[in-house]
Amino acid sequence: MTLPMKQSQTPLKLSSLCICLFTVLLSSFGMYAQSNKLPNIIYLMTDDQRWDNMGCYGKPEFKTHNIDQLAEEGVIFDNAFYAVSICMPSRVSIMTGRYISSHRVGFAPPNNHTLSKADFTNSYPSKLKEAGYRTGFVGKIGFAVTEDALPPSSPDNYDMQQHYADAFDFFVGDGTHIGGGLKIWPADDAALKNIYHADRPANERTLKTGDAMLRFIDTQPKDQPFCLSVSFLAVKHDRDSDVYPPHLELFKDYKFPVPANWVNGANHKLPKVVKENWRGVPLHLKRSSTPAMYQRLVRRFAAQGYTVDQQVGHLMKKLKETGLLDNTIIIYTSDNGRFQGSQGLFDKALLYEESVKQPLIVFDGRAAASERKRREKALISSVDIAPTILSLAGLEPAPSMQGHDFSGILNKTQALSSWQDAVYMENLFLVSMYQVRNAKNVEALNEKEVAENKSYRCRGVRTDRWKYFVYYEHNPKLEELYDLDTDPNEQHNLAANPEFADVLTGLRARTEAFYLKAIE
Repeated sequence: MTLPMKQSQTPLKLSSLCICLFTVLLSSFGMYAQSNKLPNIIYLMTDDQRWDNMGCYGKPEFKTHNIDQLAEEGVIFDNAFYAVSICMPSRVSIMTGRYISSHRVGFAPPNNHTLSKADFTNSYPSKLKEAGYRTGFVGKIGFAVTEDALPPSSPDNYDMQQHYADAFDFFVGDGTHIGGGLKIWPADDAALKNIYHADRPANERTLKTGDAMLRFIDTQPKDQPFCLSVSFLAVKHDRDSDVYPPHLELFKDYKFPVPANWVNGANHKLPKVVKENWRGVPLHLKRSSTPAMYQRLVRRFAAQGYTVDQQVGHLMKKLKETGLLDNTIIIYTSDNGRFQGSQGLFDKALLYEESVKQPLIVFDGRAAASERKRREKALISSVDIAPTILSLAGLEPAPSMQGHDFSGILNKTQALSSWQDAVYMENLFLVSMYQVRNAKNVEALNEKEVAENKSYRCRGVRTDRWKYFVYYEHNPKLEELYDLDTDPNEQHNLAANPEFADVLTGLRARTEAFYLKAIE
């Protein structure tokens, strides 16, 4: 009698045990699935915001408290640099992970192509959408996608929806520089239409961008990861229409410190080809070459930066309220730098630090405190952003991407000893060629500019210590070399100093190697 009893009890015990084990496994799987859930990604980019115009980079007078908090809770990069420092090609390089010598999208012939649709399918938004992400874009799109890559880079009557709808589910795009106006979809979103109502003042442009950014979050399905790219039109211009008056009031009486390499009047030390041909020289004389001009401009740029900062604060509050912050990665940067009178220049594009140094902050709500809340010295290029975004989403970078995935730097699994020790930079923009971009004999005009020694196209490399670049179309070639350890303001060109001949030779060779790889 005991045997049947044991037989009848054993299945009951096994059944209970199986149920318990199944419950534990199911719970563990749920925890595993949650911890490995695809992250949401928000890419925030300003326009022409100089790297040091914020508190987290040493300038608290700019009142960027929310950006500073983002940096405090994330990883702030002290050695990030643009592969190209002018808006259209920089935006393409960031989205595609490619150098301008590769994609050739820009303003000035012969590098004034659109981006082909095939190439855009290898951008980070397209790849994420293909992988199941909901994708959104808000702000200045900055470059045109067409079926084939052809000049001009700003087509007439450009229809952004025709060319961008495959990549973005949600789009509020300003077609600045590419022949398109404001385009919005979903077209039936009444809240979006209200945000961009015609009666709303132009000087609220950054507030509109912030409101549209929050609208994307409000309309986000709970069961789908998202990637939102936000491109503020600030901090670009200083017109009254670009500056929000209440925020300008915050800075009206403040006297900003002047950079050590700001030049009162003209800078006679600049290369002759730059002094005579680059628009940054006359722009400085007109806009930033006296103390009064400098203070006026920087106050207006600070006001715009503050308005952006407020939108970052609204975003963080929204992510916390919706419970999304702990699974969201936020990247904050700009599209290029700006001289603001440093080196006796205005504008950007040339390869001095104020132009090519990039603010870069990465906040990962999933990461342990030991992996963030720090400053990072690794050298990063703007072409590294796209492959890193894809890697963070669990995807392989597109084969066409020329940048490197720095997610290992973020989570501290990448040894700096085996990370890149130099980054590559280019300027292919000539004002004169931009002015004749629609001429039928544009190739001959370009050859004439080069033959007359008017070209300041340049390329170079930046290491942790050295900066080298060459005006490679000039005859003879003009070279600049700076020891940034002893000369961070780039005041003493060492290229002709025989003491540094070996350094010069090595960086010259590295620049050429980078260039050859860029055009492969």
